[in-house]
Amino acid sequence: MPRVKVSVIVPVYNTGKYVDECAPSLLGQSLPADEYEVIYVDDGSADDTLARVEKLAVEHPNVQVHTRPNSGWPGAPRNLGMQHARGEYIQFVDHDDMLGSEALERLYEHAKRNNADVVLGKMSSTMVRPRRLFRHTVDACTIENDELMQSMTPHKMFRRAFVEEHGLQFPEGPWFFEDMLFVGAAYLKAERIAILTDYPCYYWMKRDDGGNNTQHRFNPRFGFWDNVRTIVRQIKDGTEASDDLDALQNRLLHRNYHVEILSRAREPEILREDPVQQRERFEAARRLALEEFPPAVREGLPAVSRLRADLLERGDFDGAVALAERVREVKARSTVGGLRWEEGRLVADVTLDLLRGDGEPLVLVERDGKRWLDPELLAGVPGTEDGWEVRDPFRLAYAELVVKDRDREDWWYPEGDLEVRLEPCGEGRARLVASGRLSLDPERLAGGRPLERGVHDVWAYVQLLGVDRMVRLTGDGTPGTPATGPALTGGRLALPYWTGSGQLALDVDQRQRGLGPDTAGAAAANTARGERYLPLPYVAASAQSGPARVKVTVSALSVGAELVPGEGGTTAALRLPARIKLPSGRHPVRLPKTDAPVAYAVVGDGTLLRLEGPAHEPGTGRRLLDAVADNRQVRRVRRRLGR
Repeated sequence: MPRVKVSVIVPVYNTGKYVDECAPSLLGQSLPADEYEVIYVDDGSADDTLARVEKLAVEHPNVQVHTRPNSGWPGAPRNLGMQHARGEYIQFVDHDDMLGSEALERLYEHAKRNNADVVLGKMSSTMVRPRRLFRHTVDACTIENDELMQSMTPHKMFRRAFVEEHGLQFPEGPWFFEDMLFVGAAYLKAERIAILTDYPCYYWMKRDDGGNNTQHRFNPRFGFWDNVRTIVRQIKDGTEASDDLDALQNRLLHRNYHVEILSRAREPEILREDPVQQRERFEAARRLALEEFPPAVREGLPAVSRLRADLLERGDFDGAVALAERVREVKARSTVGGLRWEEGRLVADVTLDLLRGDGEPLVLVERDGKRWLDPELLAGVPGTEDGWEVRDPFRLAYAELVVKDRDREDWWYPEGDLEVRLEPCGEGRARLVASGRLSLDPERLAGGRPLERGVHDVWAYVQLLGVDRMVRLTGDGTPGTPATGPALTGGRLALPYWTGSGQLALDVDQRQRGLGPDTAGAAAANTARGERYLPLPYVAASAQSGPARVKVTVSALSVGAELVPGEGGTTAALRLPARIKLPSGRHPVRLPKTDAPVAYAVVGDGTLLRLEGPAHEPGTGRRLLDAVADNRQVRRVRRRLGR
């Protein structure tokens, strides 16, 4: 009997239909069914959830079901699942999420190859922005890689012997962040942590009934603040204290301070919630910040975040509200230039910066040999009348480009990096700018594999001075029109265009767009070249591209044609079949959604003689050759000579 490689643990409670939606992704894994098991633990459901999972167990030998009295929280059922697990590795899955079909096989192989205690698989989500943690695959790292703190959910693969050796358990009963406590302990103990980013392993799905949302989390009886304190102390107990801003402990605590503490003083929460309740949360966050977080954590924040932390720790709620109102108005701006195809890649020059609410750049002001935050941003913020010093404008600043598969919610990262620099604006002012090159290869972007058929939107993420924004990558093109010419990549058509909102998108394999009127005009200048080929210089093609099949209309006849890489692999050429059931003559050729002809097919006795561009005017010699080729006696002589 094969050993069990992976135990998938799924806590369920009043899950209903979501069990059936999740189950196919668990039971249809590429890993053989006898090499993994699915363990459902029902936490005292009051609906038909137990019956649903028991039915799955009857139908699938690798499914087992266990029950326990209702605890109301996922920690206890996960612990019970670990008690019954036989797998070499444990993978946690929530009942309303999904796995990629090759997730277990790929994660297990990556774990074994690197002897990893913990493996993080690339997460895709309908709910959150991409994380740069999943930009590059990592064979082995430790908690020193503080980007691990970007992913604190339990949806990972853990070596079972490692879990048992260190007695890792989820806290049971009412406990917020039970996953963060478990994962944090694992990170601190693990000798080897691996990250797999070339395949979407876990899909964190937003429920249509809102069941993912945690409610009443600030209710004192649920222990929100006590739980945060416990997590912070776990990090402090497992690392060495230091006044160095970049010491490991301070880098790890930055995540908790930024998310659990500063969120109480940051937009949108402080501007959205009831002011009376928010003041209470603000004060609770302030107490925890002063009691548990070393000053170096706050001092290590970028300028705007450090100002917000200063207002919080001074207890200035009104000042925090004023700052939040100003920062809320800040927008990110993207500029795209020189969009073109190069060697099968869509490339462009990209610049990102931040704008104030009035549309002017967010700047730094030089005064007395120091740099100060834009005074317009600070207008009305108490305690900033003399300005706010920007000690290090590059502190935690970065920007990146990401491409989202619109159909599958997958995020991919194009090649290259964006560089953050200070750009002078005159009169002692400068602005932070992120710039670089977009290089999008449709044949390699998806973890080294071709992008799936569909529309892929290009986004940018920028974090400057502590202000972070996701922004659509936009240019000056007209919404709904091509951004540049189409390309033939890997035998498929890739069509860049500006969406209705002006965002750069790439339609691969004509998911929504086709070769249309925008390409017809460019073909008008072509002249005939060869008998059955017509170069289309407006269609770029890489040397590695194979033919792309397209449907064309020749007169009223629908014909299957091909776009093939042209000479030198720089342009594509249109190729029609040799035999066409049309009368002899010159027939217009139209591509999908094209009104004007992109070519003319010269047909003689059902045989395609050649293709001509729309502007081609056949001369007397060519007409004579056509007539001779269409003469039956000449064709009989040619056939005899051929025999």
